[in-house]
Amino acid sequence: MQDLKVAAIQAQLSWECVDENLVAFADRISNIDGHPHLILLPEMFNTGFSMNSASLAEKMGGKTMLWMAQQAGQANAVITGSVIIEEDGKHYNRLIWMRPDGTHAHYDKRHLFRMMDEDQSFSPGEQKLVVELNGWKICPLICYDLRFPVWSRNTRDYDLLIFVANWPEPRREAWRTLLRARAHENQSYVIGLNRVGEDGNGIAFAGDSVILDAKGTVLSESGPHEETLQASLNYAELETFRSKFPVYMDADQFSLD
Repeated sequence: MQDLKVAAIQAQLSWECVDENLVAFADRISNIDGHPHLILLPEMFNTGFSMNSASLAEKMGGKTMLWMAQQAGQANAVITGSVIIEEDGKHYNRLIWMRPDGTHAHYDKRHLFRMMDEDQSFSPGEQKLVVELNGWKICPLICYDLRFPVWSRNTRDYDLLIFVANWPEPRREAWRTLLRARAHENQSYVIGLNRVGEDGNGIAFAGDSVILDAKGTVLSESGPHEETLQASLNYAELETFRSKFPVYMDADQFSLD
């Protein structure tokens, strides 16, 4: 199986300014070298982590999704990140998995960050998403989901685990520690993509975006500035490690209610 080339765009976000963010990300996407298969954008990349869900929500197929389809087609890559979506009278922090041909899948954030009243402004998701890209199986999750290892548990159903986030600077050590833990326990590549700068609530974000292999080794990492991380993920190395050290065979069995 071919290597999976990934790019993750760590950036500042213009607070609740959809057009500004889309223009800025279009410029960053056009400047990515190496023709990646997958391009990651942060959580709520078009607005910032706002609880103004009623005023900022878009419908499926709205402006931002049309933009994602255009960008994915031009880059010939999957583009993913989360946006605020209204559906059936409810609001979701929804990750969109946009393919170059305009087809898409989505995942609704399950664990809503009550310390910022996200649970009062959004409805939780109920289903994990595992998608396939060039033979790779990928599980994309969102920010606070990182703290809940049962939800992200790998039951031999994915090769790459993704977290797109707005993770504040005061808890940066938890971010870095938990990402490595998820790589070790799931024997999976892990990408944690955070934002930088300050949002409209005065909350600072340090970035600390990282691409890890299944041993928790850093393949690419960022500083506190705007950066695009890139890496080529090797499937043969992943399978060799899993076969030599098959901890999944001793994993506890469980089911979620």
